[in-house]
Amino acid sequence: MNSSKRPAPSTGDFIRDAGSGALGARLRRLSEQVDRDATRIYAARGMTFEQRWFGPLNQIVRNGPLTIGEIAERLRITHVSVSQAARSLEAAGLVASRADAADGRRRVLFLTAEGEARVRELAPVWAALEAAATALDRDAGGVVSVLGRLDHALAERSLFDRVCALLDRAEDENGADR
Repeated sequence: MNSSKRPAPSTGDFIRDAGSGALGARLRRLSEQVDRDATRIYAARGMTFEQRWFGPLNQIVRNGPLTIGEIAERLRITHVSVSQAARSLEAAGLVASRADAADGRRRVLFLTAEGEARVRELAPVWAALEAAATALDRDAGGVVSVLGRLDHALAERSLFDRVCALLDRAEDENGADR
């Protein structure tokens, strides 16, 4: 048997062993690990802050009051995810909402005084997280640029489209064999 045909020995880590076949699981696991560590950092500093709040809150800090739809579009995540984070941020007293002057059906989120104070308190932690992430990216060989290429490749042709094309081709080939 040719050694190039042998499967790689198992590491006991299914997701790692599955390679690109478990890409989504690998990305989720890495994301969860980063989020867990960030949560531990906030807790170690005596701060109450949920990592899922960062994206929406950061967009409001950078751009001023925004609707949920605007935040979702800027972050390129679902409206539902932003809506859930926004409700939680409102419950924590960090943001509030008011009717959009241009469209009363939409709500505009803005920082409360407590939110502004919390952002000032969090600024050094966020700066340290950014510096650590930059060093981690360097240690990992520039994974952020690789993720950028993955993001671009998926924007060019989604995983859905890629899988459907493969399945359609297999069906055509199997149909031709009959």
